[in-house]
Amino acid sequence: MRLEKLIKLVKDKNADAALLLNESNMHYACGFSPSEGAVLITASGEGYHLVDSRYTETAVNQAKKSGLKVIEINKSFTDEIRDLCLQYNVKNILFENETISFSAYNKYREILEGIEFTGLDNSVMALRNVKDIDEIEMIKKANNIAEKSFQELLNEVKPGKSERELAALFDYIMAKNGSHGVSFDTILLTGTHTSMPHGVPDDRLIQDGDFVLFDFGATYCGYHSDMTRTVAVGHATDEMADAYNLVLKAQKAGIKALGDGVRCAHVYQAAYDVLQEKDMGKYFRHSLGHGVGLDIHEGYNASPKSNDTFTVGNVTSIEPGIYIPDKFGIRIEDLLYISPRGRENFSKITKELIIL
Repeated sequence: MRLEKLIKLVKDKNADAALLLNESNMHYACGFSPSEGAVLITASGEGYHLVDSRYTETAVNQAKKSGLKVIEINKSFTDEIRDLCLQYNVKNILFENETISFSAYNKYREILEGIEFTGLDNSVMALRNVKDIDEIEMIKKANNIAEKSFQELLNEVKPGKSERELAALFDYIMAKNGSHGVSFDTILLTGTHTSMPHGVPDDRLIQDGDFVLFDFGATYCGYHSDMTRTVAVGHATDEMADAYNLVLKAQKAGIKALGDGVRCAHVYQAAYDVLQEKDMGKYFRHSLGHGVGLDIHEGYNASPKSNDTFTVGNVTSIEPGIYIPDKFGIRIEDLLYISPRGRENFSKITKELIIL
């Protein structure tokens, strides 16, 4: 149970309690994402979820699984936290030093006068990065929704359609298929726009012979998916096809290198080396992948400067790309799970070059 992991974290840090205000961290503890709330975990083995009346019923229902005790506030969150800290004689409290707002920090420091504040750093994120079976199922569900929607959208991709029009349609199709929200603003680019890794869809129209790049994700019960596919419309030149196949080869190399105990930088290098065989490494402008879960980017990062190491339970994207200014860009992205049995690719849609 996640509550037990959080209690152990408090004890391991030699603290009396941990205060969680970050929405994703609260979701990890309580099972949903209230827009406002607080979670307090005590070293003595108790967990409290503080909510206002908007979320009481949902919190109580979720508590049957989370094990948290729900408190509907009748004062303020800070006052309720102060009272609990007094009840449990808290002298040292762990707080989310990497994400707390300056305003919230000042409020809690003022009302918890005399209590020592110790930073959690990435300790909760480290727990979140090792997914349990329920979390894996939620991510798979989000990924399946996104894939089904992408296949439906391809029927609408044709010359004369605009990036903005298709991006809006894509979001609608994902919602229709059960997505609880998009993982991020959908990236849908065509022609020379594809050379911008995170370009924003505008009124540019698809033309015959264009690459079209789709970077998209659905969410389910707070968990995200992430996928990128690049297709050609009408036809592809030999240069386009060769570049596409090189990116695909690089992605396969990165996936093959992925595993428990493997350094993130090593996985990046495996993909980069393939691109560099054709002197295309200079056009690879981002990391190879990132953790995915309650946040679309969480935890580790497969970049050349990363000191992180992959471990069982991680869910990561693997997404090499090349971006040639004023010409075209290509990215291919899958979502991978490092399971106790080995590597599992959540992404089932073909990666061979699709020509519509």
